[in-house]
Parts: sequence; C-alpha cells; structure tokens
Amino acid sequence: MRARTAVLCSVADQGVAALTNILVLVAAARLSTLADFARFSAVYLVFTVLLGVSGAYTGQPLVLKRGGGAETRGACRSAVAFTVSAAAVLGALLAAVCFLIPGDTARALLMLGLVLPVVLGQDAVRYAFSTLQQPHLALFSDLLRLACVLGALGTQAYGVSPARLIALWGLSALPALLLSAALLHRATAGTPLLLRPLLRRGHLGRRFTVEFGVGNATSQLSVLGLGAVGNPLLVGALRGATTLFGPLNVLFTSATSFGPPLLGRIADERSRVRATAALAAVLATTAGLWATVLALLPDRAGRQLLGDTWPVAAALLPATGSQYAAMAVSTCGLLALRMLDPRTTLAIQVVFSLTAVALLAGGYAVGGVLGAAWGLFLGSLCKAAATWIRVARLRRRGPGPERAVSADALPAAP
Repeated sequence: MRARTAVLCSVADQGVAALTNILVLVAAARLSTLADFARFSAVYLVFTVLLGVSGAYTGQPLVLKRGGGAETRGACRSAVAFTVSAAAVLGALLAAVCFLIPGDTARALLMLGLVLPVVLGQDAVRYAFSTLQQPHLALFSDLLRLACVLGALGTQAYGVSPARLIALWGLSALPALLLSAALLHRATAGTPLLLRPLLRRGHLGRRFTVEFGVGNATSQLSVLGLGAVGNPLLVGALRGATTLFGPLNVLFTSATSFGPPLLGRIADERSRVRATAALAAVLATTAGLWATVLALLPDRAGRQLLGDTWPVAAALLPATGSQYAAMAVSTCGLLALRMLDPRTTLAIQVVFSLTAVALLAGGYAVGGVLGAAWGLFLGSLCKAAATWIRVARLRRRGPGPERAVSADALPAAP
C-alpha cells in the first residue's frame, strides 16, 4: 500500500473508532434518564481506562515493530492472544466481585466484565493490522463494528437499563472481532505464539502504561472519585460535554500518531519545532471554532444530541472548549519534546496530571460541576505552558549526546 493511502486509511480508521465511541454515548444519553446516563458514563469511563491501559501495554510497543517478517507477524498474533486472555481473566474477576454487590451500577460493571475480552480483543486487532501495514483491514473492522452497534442500540426504547446498554454495546463488537481474527490468522499462520516476552521486566509496555496512567487515567479516575463521594451527576455532565468534542480527540490522536514520521522529514530541528508550533496554533483555533459552533446550537438540536443531559453539558461548553484549546497546545508540545528528547515527557506527565487532579478537586469544592470543568482547563493550561517552556530550554541547549535517542524509543499508536 502506498504511504499516502496507508495514512488516509489509518486516519479514517481512527475517526471511525472515535465516531463509534461518540455515537454510543449519544445513543445512551438519548435512551437513558439523567441518573441512568450518569451510571452508564461511569461504567464506560472504567472501560475507557482499561482500553487505554491495554493499548499502552500491548498496542504501542507492537506498532514499533518494523518489517513484515515472521517475527513481526508472530508479535501481532501474540499481542492479540495476550490481550484477549488478560481481558478474560480481568473481566471474570470484575464480574465475580460485582455479582455480590447490589445496585444498577454493579450490574452494569458485571456486564462490562463479561464483554471485556470482546471489546479489548477487537481493539488489539486494530494495532496488529496497523503493524502489518494493512490499515484498510482495521478500517473495515471498525466500520463493521459501527454498523452493528448502531443497529443494536437503535432497537432499544427509552428507559433501558445501563446493564442492558453495556451488554448490547459489547456484544455488537463480536462480529468485527471474529472477522478480524480470521483475517489476522490468515496473515500470521505458522508463526510462534510467544506470551512470555510480554510479561518480562524490560517490556516497553510497562513504561508506556505508566505514561498513560499519569497522563490520562488519573484525571478520569479523579472524575469517578468525585462522582462517588460528591455529586454522581458530575460524571454524566463532564462526559456529556466532552462527548461533543469527540472530533477534536480524533485530530489530537492523529497528530500524535502521524506527527513524528511526517515532521521527521524536515531536516532542520528549528524548522521542525516551528512546524509543531504552527500545528498547535491550528488545532487550538479549531477547538475554539468548534466550541463556538456548539454554543450556538439551538436547545432543540442539543437535546436531540444528548437528551436530558444537554442542559447540564451546555453550561460546561465554555470551560470544556477552553480546556480542549489548551490540550491542543500541550499535545503538540509533547510531540515536539518526543522529537527533541522523549525522556523528558514522563516527568511532565506525572507533575501536571497530579496538578490537574488538584485543580479539578479544588474547582469542584469552590464552584461545583462548573468549577470542576474550569479546574480541568487550568490543569491543561499549566501543562501546555510547561511543555513549551521545556521545548524552549532544549532548543537553547542545542544538540548534544544526551539527546541522542533511538527512534525505537518513540511511543506511537495507530
């Protein structure tokens, strides 16, 4: 496949995967009461964290493999088998614990445990197809999943329980998983199945999981924690607002995924940094324009998107739009740092993820849900400033042996 076609298929696949997540949340919001959507959002947030951990541990190290030889094909087969096996064990434990706990949220978590191998397995196959330089197969798999999930949720009536929604959503990925597994088996037949390297101490997935944990999961788990000890509607409100900015998540993920190889074609380091800064300006402007469009939506159109959740989510749009503009700047700052010295990103992720959690909790204590949203914006703004200050310092330091890092150390995701 030509490079341009492969990039287009990869971007389209990421877009379809993000669109699926957005439409699932939109459908759940329209089919659920405000309280049930808050429960569904909490469970879906747990899945989002597990999905990120799975991608960081197995997916990102996998896409660093080069070439299409037997070793790479075997690594793809092993990564998918490991993901399905680990998800089955973790899902069984989650279902067993939640079986003993009463309540609608526990029942929804139980269903999540049962479908976890299906949804994580289907995502792992996407990484495998990307590594095998067959992104069109990943795109086809995600299109099939999108059609199935829309068909399954489209048959439900208003007031459906969160547990039923989770079950339908998870099982709708089964056709895509089975078809993808068959195609992957055809491409990797005869290669060894090696699971032990994925458990050894030097596995790159451990480092990437730490970066994900401090950079993404911390803020999401803090939202869950505030929802548990404070107002449970906080989860649904913030989730509903961020759902509306789903297209920007596609742009951010695409920039992180395809930025290093594209910007790496620029020979001069200063020009690469300038190009990354220009990309940050473009993405931040896009975030501002998107927030403006959402703010101008009529109330009727908003309710058609998010149902009963719309009034609460609409009040958070200025804060969430500002947060996404700051996230655009910080995302590109981290991209520049990974090209200059990727060892500097972990410290920034740790410090400013904890800062964001503190600002989230402080904002909630001062101003409730709206204060929490503005706290998230301040956390993203601080992170953006820190990344570009670090970029400027590295640029002033100039090239040196301490910054000679192998390209294999750069994390990536399809």
